[in-house]
Amino acid sequence: MSATGIRRVREADVAAVVGLVYELAEYERLSAECRLTPDQLHQALFGPAPALFGHVAEVAGTVAGYALWFLNYSTWKGSHGIYLLDLYVQPGHRGSGLGRGLLAALAEESCRRGLTGVEWEVLDWNTPAIGFYRALGAEPDEGWTTYRLTGHALSALAGG
Repeated sequence: MSATGIRRVREADVAAVVGLVYELAEYERLSAECRLTPDQLHQALFGPAPALFGHVAEVAGTVAGYALWFLNYSTWKGSHGIYLLDLYVQPGHRGSGLGRGLLAALAEESCRRGLTGVEWEVLDWNTPAIGFYRALGAEPDEGWTTYRLTGHALSALAGG
């Protein structure tokens, strides 16, 4: 492999990816909410029924970025797509093409599989990421708001 490259995540990458997840959580000002363990990520990616997939950006043998994703489904389009859960490149490697390379790998995956596309969310205040995504031709899904049911509300609804 060359000094820099994008490839599918391997079992040996799990600890590095977990470390990068924590870096992303800190960047997004949500580090108190991040509880991911290497065992959890390993199970999700490589367990008996993996439903999470990933790519890493490697520089000189070190994982410097990652993309974690899963398949979603559009009932309106009648097909699967890729939902990008996380995209992160370490600050020292931003602007080097690694983020673009990770997204290009997902675009290739989508086209190769005949999927409808790639979608994701971005925090409203993350203007560097928004600018990067727009420069690639991505557009916001105006008019839609993400809702989340967790914690006490989730338990209360499940219990009655």
